[in-house]
Amino acid sequence: MAGENKILAEKILNQLGGAGNIASYTHCMTRLRVTPHDESIVKKDEIKKIDGVIGVVEEETLQIILGPGKVNKVTEEFGRLIESSGEINLKDRASAVKGEINKKNATPFKLFLRKIASIFIPLIPALVASGLITGISKAVIQAGWLAAESQLATILTVIGGGLFAYLGILVGINAAKEFGGSPALGGLAGILIINPAAATITLFGEELVPGRGGLIGVMLAAIFIAIVEQRVRKFVPQSLDIIVTPTIALLITGIVTYIVFMPVGGFISDVITKGLLTVLDMGGIVAGFVLGSTFLPLVVTGLHQGLTPVHLELINTIGDDPLLPILAMGGAGQVGAAFAIYFKTKKPRLKRAIGGGLPSGMLGIGEPLIFGVTLPLGRPFITACLGAGVGGAFQAYYDIATVAVGVSGLPLAFIVNHGEILLYLVGLFIAYVAGFIFTYLFGFKDEMAGEFD
Repeated sequence: MAGENKILAEKILNQLGGAGNIASYTHCMTRLRVTPHDESIVKKDEIKKIDGVIGVVEEETLQIILGPGKVNKVTEEFGRLIESSGEINLKDRASAVKGEINKKNATPFKLFLRKIASIFIPLIPALVASGLITGISKAVIQAGWLAAESQLATILTVIGGGLFAYLGILVGINAAKEFGGSPALGGLAGILIINPAAATITLFGEELVPGRGGLIGVMLAAIFIAIVEQRVRKFVPQSLDIIVTPTIALLITGIVTYIVFMPVGGFISDVITKGLLTVLDMGGIVAGFVLGSTFLPLVVTGLHQGLTPVHLELINTIGDDPLLPILAMGGAGQVGAAFAIYFKTKKPRLKRAIGGGLPSGMLGIGEPLIFGVTLPLGRPFITACLGAGVGGAFQAYYDIATVAVGVSGLPLAFIVNHGEILLYLVGLFIAYVAGFIFTYLFGFKDEMAGEFD
């Protein structure tokens, strides 16, 4: 298996123009994300034809879809190949190109979402693990299988909830790093917001509320401290930099955070959460259908991770997240569409592609089906979105919500409110069925799958 991953990495690297053309690279749950020095020598069409590559997305980085689990192993081999090539140290090159974004075909809003996504993508494994432990332990306790006052219940609660208590620190670290500042100072910016001692401060006749502003306040403070650090460093002698620069940056940021960022972040958080809840309350099934059916195009661009702070703010503000179950229907619509194509097509290669993507699709990783099946075929992607909309309408009607953030599909049931788990699964099944029916009747004909001959 290791040999296969190395061969796949070699093929990808060759079509990218070799190790000398790699400026930086990283990976998320399903994609190898590469920034080449010279895009003109990258053979994108050839990369798409490589056995093992599910698809290619061209955004601010070149995103090569490999699938969950596989991407980790291939990226590791990819890095070894570059290191063994004797090229200039990749970390040095990554620092040189950091912050350079290819703005071709990008709107300011898309660029903003990409920045936010880059802050939260590294936190996904921790969010998923903590969310599952929190959700499962709550479900077990509420079902009466475990006493809430027992030592085991306490241990599970501490393990699962630790991340969410200190998430502001990790977000601050990543935000500062993304905007060119010191990660440690970004962590301090997060501490400024969540520090319980902030309650002892009284400004304008009111006591500060620790955590006010949430992750939005943390990001504002972390970005600000990165900017202040860069500006101060320009005027401080190198010999005094390690002492003077961080001290001034922290002092200025601390004052501005308590006077500006906490109340502003709190206001923005209230606008987002209350606005979204109003839309869901007033829009009902219509809002659920629209949100559910329009989520997959966001996944295609890789911008869906930019919504992570919205999910977390909903949980922080109202205790659960009614948006995530609606958006999770996007993957369910894909699964239903894929089943329809599988039963309708007579092409063995297409059946194999669907068979390989369905398990991960049902477990909440939709990229293999999106980029390997429905998107290349065209119309099935649209009918999958419609199926997702039907599932989203159901979730909105019954106000299904999660207690944490995690992957969608079947695993999301573990973090849904205990009394709503069955309803969530019913909505998931409805999205499967709707995606199947729309695709079987209107979305697919075998002659559309010429590239799978």
